[in-house]
Amino acid sequence: MWIEETKNGKFKFVERYTDYLTGQTKRVSVTMDKNTAQTRKTAQKALDEKIDCALSKTVKKEISLKDLVDEYRKDQERTVKKSTYTRNFHACNSFLKILGEDTIISKMNAKYVRDRFLATGRDPGTLNEYLTRFKAMIRWGYRNDMVADISFLDKLEPFKDVPHKVKIQDKYLESEEVKFLINGMEDEVWRTVTEFLVMSGLRFGEFAALEKSDIDYANNVIHVTKNYDPNNNIVTTTKTLCSVRDVYMQDELKAVCKKLYGQMLRRRLMYSLPQSELFFFSPNGDHVHYYAYNKYLKENSMRLIGRTITVHALRHTHASLLLEKGVPIETISRRLGHENSKVTREIYLHVTKKLKEKDNEKIAAVSIL
Repeated sequence: MWIEETKNGKFKFVERYTDYLTGQTKRVSVTMDKNTAQTRKTAQKALDEKIDCALSKTVKKEISLKDLVDEYRKDQERTVKKSTYTRNFHACNSFLKILGEDTIISKMNAKYVRDRFLATGRDPGTLNEYLTRFKAMIRWGYRNDMVADISFLDKLEPFKDVPHKVKIQDKYLESEEVKFLINGMEDEVWRTVTEFLVMSGLRFGEFAALEKSDIDYANNVIHVTKNYDPNNNIVTTTKTLCSVRDVYMQDELKAVCKKLYGQMLRRRLMYSLPQSELFFFSPNGDHVHYYAYNKYLKENSMRLIGRTITVHALRHTHASLLLEKGVPIETISRRLGHENSKVTREIYLHVTKKLKEKDNEKIAAVSIL
């Protein structure tokens, strides 16, 4: 400690210390009216307290769930696609409502999280989606020194749910159902869109983002390189890197593409629309919206085949029909843009099981001797 006399006749007692976080030398000071043995003792004590406070690793603000969510969102806004940011933004809103925004992260435990999730009364599938997002955020907090202990996450097991491969058994169409559905659709354009999705296996966002130049008739492929995000009204990257692919156009798919092109030409003339780079566009010339087609598909599937199906069911249908025709799973996986064939196997296991059952029925009806 050293002493500096000020212009007004008082005395500044100064001490240096090293900041453990930056390694820089810093200083603290306290001003006294006198420079006596007593004031020096008092000043030293005050300086020590200031340094202890500055260097203390334990004096930290308790992080609340809202604090963590706010910082997580700032990071996500800089590092992920807008569609991912939007999805996680809404997921975080759910966490804040379910768990309480003032809940202290360091005091959170597995029982508290599990009980609060169950208290919502939502189905296991939804709760597991929340749980996945919640764990990802907590792990982000750990990596960014906002959460000290995340061991409680290991105790948070998924809520019991119907296995995915069982749940989708009724979420694809048999060949005859596809024909019945398409033939019964009264809207010519939506009927052609349905044919395209069944024959190509594209995700609807991939289809909506297609440009005319992506339909490569010379090489018989569709270049899938982007995705349309209807929530943010932007064209973004595909779901995964593996989703960037060339989808082979078999003759029937090529014919459907040409039919769609003709329908879009008529639409442009009918509504006096300017030239568009889009392969398919809405009556006002914009990207077609997922929800408009999904609504039409649900209503017509209920009317024609007695059950509602979603747009993604057409992608399931595409894969199941290829499987029934003997196309290898690995080939289907690449065509769909899955990261590996294991994903395809898990989703479409029930289809191969059905084929085996049909084979057994045929063999059972045969008398060899």
